[in-house]
Amino acid sequence: MTTPVSDRGFGPARHAELALLLEVAGTPKPGNVDRRRDLSDLHFEHFLTGAVGSAPGLRLAEEGTTVGTAFETAVEGMSKQSGGNTQFGCLLLLVPLVRAAATGDLSPDGVSDVVRSTTVDDAVSFYRAFEHVDVAVGDPPEDAPALDVRRGEDAESALREQSLTLFDVMELSAERDANAREWTGGFERTFRAADAILGDEGPVTDRVARAFLDLLTEEPDTLVVTNHGEDVARDVMDRAADVSDLGEADELAESFVAEGINPGTTADIVCAATFVALERGVPL
Repeated sequence: MTTPVSDRGFGPARHAELALLLEVAGTPKPGNVDRRRDLSDLHFEHFLTGAVGSAPGLRLAEEGTTVGTAFETAVEGMSKQSGGNTQFGCLLLLVPLVRAAATGDLSPDGVSDVVRSTTVDDAVSFYRAFEHVDVAVGDPPEDAPALDVRRGEDAESALREQSLTLFDVMELSAERDANAREWTGGFERTFRAADAILGDEGPVTDRVARAFLDLLTEEPDTLVVTNHGEDVARDVMDRAADVSDLGEADELAESFVAEGINPGTTADIVCAATFVALERGVPL
């Protein structure tokens, strides 16, 4: 008989760490690392190590430390493995969700309150996090080169001069980045995918894989757009929509890996959804 994880004394930070582990263990998630396949430069063990390394930052989020500091700490810990960036986007979503859960309001309104209360200092910490790992990002708007996240800490003066909070930074990015849209839109896709995981049947890792496929059909994956362009990202959506079960998804996974297509932003959102499902008692 399975026991809801919420009955085992796990707090939000432990749930978030577990969500990171379950996300990478779910298979197949076409184009992403899972327990059956690696990418050329990112391996399963890198993700396991990154998840464990992020735990101190997740604990800070649960304890009430500012979102920016908790996020940068989590990213710094995640980076202590040889693969590079494994879960930057996951942590960007998880940290405010953990904070909302710790306050007792893990809901669209609750997490919106958390992200809208972020400060300029949080934005500076967010930019500093880019100095710990290389993150694939698109170019900044033509009228805002000083806000290129790749500048890291060097962007601090621009952030302070413009009094930009971390939520403001996400608003500037929301049109072209799905994770930023989660921040500014009440984590709509996250909570919807969490409901799908909770309403599904079977092992949680299978539920996560199916939720990933559903998300992949909804809109172009940001990371695929960044690396391959909009047309390829829309082709990825169409190919995912043609998949009827996890068996067919396994074939698609092999194809995406061979083609170098990595829908990593969709994986970020399903990781966040897994956290919400864990908080709401999905059984393991």
